Amino acid sequence: MNFYSLYDQGFARVAAVTLPVALANPKENAQRIISAAKEADAAGCALAVFPELSLTGYTAEDLFLSDLLYDETQKALEEIRAASTELTPLIIVGTPLRQGANLYNTAVVIHRGKYLCVKPKLHIPNYGEFYEVRWFAQIDSWQVPSSFTIGTHTVPAFARPALQAKDLPAFVVAVEICEELWVTSPVSADAAAAGATIIANLSASPVTVGRARDRKLMCQSASHRGACAYIYTSSGAGESTNDLAWDGQALIYEAGDLLKENQRYSQETQLTIADIDLDRLRHQQQRMNTFNNVSAEETQLIEFTLNPPKNDLGLKRQIQRFPYIPQDPATMDEDCFEAYHIQVTSLIRRLQSIGPNVKPVIGVSGGLDSTHALLVCAEAMDRLGRPREDILTFTMPGFATTDHTRSNAQKLAEALGTTFQTLDIRSTATQMLQEMGHPAGRGEEVYDVTFENVQAGLRTDFLFRIANARGGIVIGTGDLSELALGWCTYGVGDHMSHYSVNPGIPKTLMQHLVRWVVSSGKFPEQVNETLRSILETEITPELIPLREGEQPQSTQSSIGPYALHDFTLYYSLKYGYRVEKIAFRAWHAWQDISEGDWPMLYPEHERVAYDLPEILMWMRLFFRRFFQNQFKRTAVPNGVKVMPAGSLSPRGDWRMPSDASSAAWLQRIDDLGASLGFEVEKR
Repeated sequence: MNFYSLYDQGFARVAAVTLPVALANPKENAQRIISAAKEADAAGCALAVFPELSLTGYTAEDLFLSDLLYDETQKALEEIRAASTELTPLIIVGTPLRQGANLYNTAVVIHRGKYLCVKPKLHIPNYGEFYEVRWFAQIDSWQVPSSFTIGTHTVPAFARPALQAKDLPAFVVAVEICEELWVTSPVSADAAAAGATIIANLSASPVTVGRARDRKLMCQSASHRGACAYIYTSSGAGESTNDLAWDGQALIYEAGDLLKENQRYSQETQLTIADIDLDRLRHQQQRMNTFNNVSAEETQLIEFTLNPPKNDLGLKRQIQRFPYIPQDPATMDEDCFEAYHIQVTSLIRRLQSIGPNVKPVIGVSGGLDSTHALLVCAEAMDRLGRPREDILTFTMPGFATTDHTRSNAQKLAEALGTTFQTLDIRSTATQMLQEMGHPAGRGEEVYDVTFENVQAGLRTDFLFRIANARGGIVIGTGDLSELALGWCTYGVGDHMSHYSVNPGIPKTLMQHLVRWVVSSGKFPEQVNETLRSILETEITPELIPLREGEQPQSTQSSIGPYALHDFTLYYSLKYGYRVEKIAFRAWHAWQDISEGDWPMLYPEHERVAYDLPEILMWMRLFFRRFFQNQFKRTAVPNGVKVMPAGSLSPRGDWRMPSDASSAAWLQRIDDLGASLGFEVEKR
């Protein structure tokens, strides 16, 4: 495969074309369609969709019954077919076609000099501003003619055709014509259930106030429900304005997400182009085992060979650097609200189930995770009508705890009104190290994993025993990213608790949740001031003492950037992508600081870029740790799923043998690096 080819990476480039129509002039319309199809071909598109009745105009009215207009339409179709011979895109145009005594509103599918099929419109509107039954036959699926004649060609016709590329199997295109989306049982629903990944809707929808919103709602719903891409293009300039207006709207959705829309009311030809992730759609349909549990009308599959370009065409879609974080500020606010209250209400339920006086016991370090967990505890107690003094908070300084983090932990706990205590674990840790015969117990600077885990384990051990003594439950603070990487001390360590509030929250979302709490005004300014200080603090476990002139221990220096790990986690957990696909997406997302949007309030000094060697190095580390640490995830405490991308609980979204091998993943990453001309560094 060519790593840089969007088609080899499971994407397909599509175009929704809007163009000024020459009313009742098929020859001129054909030339405009051919010109746009050539432009789509030059852009590397696999599909070009034109509006309903784009060869004649939708508003030709009684001219549809003219023999002359029909003859010119036949000639125009032949011109388009001939011109398509050297073009890549599947071309779908709208035109009237006769069969016997009936005239049909149809979509004709053309590819590389051939007519692949005709799809007649099944639902002919005759209400409001629509009078199509005056000209076009109203039919049921079983009444569709078996074929139509175009020039000297006999072209098969189907009520519900789906066209599948033999050389790009996930590229399965079904056709829907305008009103067929608006009925209670849309044609697209049957097509998606039959495996279509792309629905092309040729429309001629007059515009009134609010109509553009209605179309977006319908297309988004069809795309989301069908786990498919939905390409919508509608008539615009050139249609008659005797009684109606036309805006030429074009939309491209993917699984409910808007990829691209055009500028409406244009007087020029517009190609609205986007790259659809076919793998995403295939995985989404595959994972939802109720997807095909429907009684759908039969869809006729037509195979063809696409021969898409395999060179580097770039990528015409924005790949979010942080897939767990919405780009839109309003959506970000809504998602943070949802995540926070999922955590709070879940903790409330657990506290209620144990008893009216149970006390949350939580260790606070001055880091993000324990900070947010404490905020969740405070909100839960407020909503239960209980005093925050019932929250027992402990900071437990070890050999490397800094005054800065310890001070922040104390300030936050006291400002929230919790019961706070400092419990210095150094003497107990030293005694344990001594009794184990560890060199650090004799004062030697041996700071290995045992040295670190003695501290992490003691902290949790103290919390559990305190909970026993004071009628409490230990609240876990570890997050989803740490679970994925196994960045937690197993057993009686930060891996374990009586109930955990953060296991559904990835690290990259955590800081935004804390910022959201600050902006929400839930807590007084004294609390918010400390939260801002915590947000600016380096992520560190603070387990290894600093020598003269050394920087504090950095988690991300040890295990890599959480931004890349969360990126890999998201696409592995939600879609099961190959490593090449994840790397391709990551490269497009992270190769240039100036490209694409950054999340709201993301600090300028933290904006970085990563090249492919770095991306593959950290991806290799991710998969190595992910497989090695599955045994920890099979014994995680209770804690709710928050993000739709999934959780890692063995009782929920993720079931995996602890002794599964990562060899295939690591080898594939090494091979990818070699194919790109470098050796992937092993960390």
